[in-house]
Amino acid sequence: MLNNLIDRIKLPFRKEKELYSSLFRIIGFYPHDISYYKLALMHKSIMRRNAKGKPVNNERLEFLGDAILDAIVGDIVYEHFPGKREGFLTNTRSKLVQRDTLNKLAQELGINQLILSNGRSSSHNSYMGGNAFEALVGAIYLDRGYDACMWFMKNRILAQMINIDKVAYKEVNFKSKLIEWSQKNRVQLEYKMLGQSIDQNGSPTFSYEVVIEGIAGGRGKGYSKKESQQVASKETLDRLRREPQFIDAVFSAKQNRTKMEEEPVENVPDTEIKDDFIISSQNDEKEPQPEKHENVFKEEVFEDKNHPNENAIEQQIDELDLNDISAKPKEESREDIIAAAEAAAFGNEEEN
Repeated sequence: MLNNLIDRIKLPFRKEKELYSSLFRIIGFYPHDISYYKLALMHKSIMRRNAKGKPVNNERLEFLGDAILDAIVGDIVYEHFPGKREGFLTNTRSKLVQRDTLNKLAQELGINQLILSNGRSSSHNSYMGGNAFEALVGAIYLDRGYDACMWFMKNRILAQMINIDKVAYKEVNFKSKLIEWSQKNRVQLEYKMLGQSIDQNGSPTFSYEVVIEGIAGGRGKGYSKKESQQVASKETLDRLRREPQFIDAVFSAKQNRTKMEEEPVENVPDTEIKDDFIISSQNDEKEPQPEKHENVFKEEVFEDKNHPNENAIEQQIDELDLNDISAKPKEESREDIIAAAEAAAFGNEEEN
């Protein structure tokens, strides 16, 4: 396989001899079609256009190389760690193809020195080196195929430059580590954005600060929010490990906060259900309700006991015959009833 890939070809032109030699040192074999590799090393800041007026740069090859790189690294990780679960394999692959890893590889391989740019974009290493590495993988795929890409990653990268076992068990997500630490210690953690700006090349930059229990921690600046938060998290973890005064201040602030939270700020609300919307006759404190009764005309009337009508009372007293009031009805014999009837009958005749 190696003999097929490393073809000893006659270099066509003197001006391209250096590029062929450089690519051989980087990828381990000579290109077949040098145009793919030239395009992979062309940054978008050059702003070249083809005969149809379309921009010519490495962005399309970067897209292709990113997909090929994921597949190849996933294949390698799957074979290297038999029996490991999906989560472990995904995490390991992410570490191998993450931007920081690709940037370092591009720097160590010498890819950065071959990138064609306007000369000012080289400061933006967070993008340019890693993007060129992915574009180079895309160029290898178009020039030599999938097997050549696999050979490049196995024999040139993993065999000589990266220890895959150390990468797999190395924790590089500092934000995740800081969040886990704060949760275990029940410490309040906040990521505060300090500002956003544009660098000299027109690329956006972000600044973040970690705040623990109201105390300022580490700060970070990067070309993405995630990158700046990672930098701030790493600096905060370093301070927690190396500065006893800082960690003491954090836990002192936590103690003061929890003490204040334990003190009641108001009385506990009453849970008694109020039934004052029910009118009860047994409640002496309630306002007396008007009494309903019938008058001689069979009409319902209401009388206010607090303010009685004096004329009506006097009239009722005059009409009242006390002789008619008896506790029990008067019992009469049969003889008394007959006598009363005769007296009434004869009395009427005498009157007539």
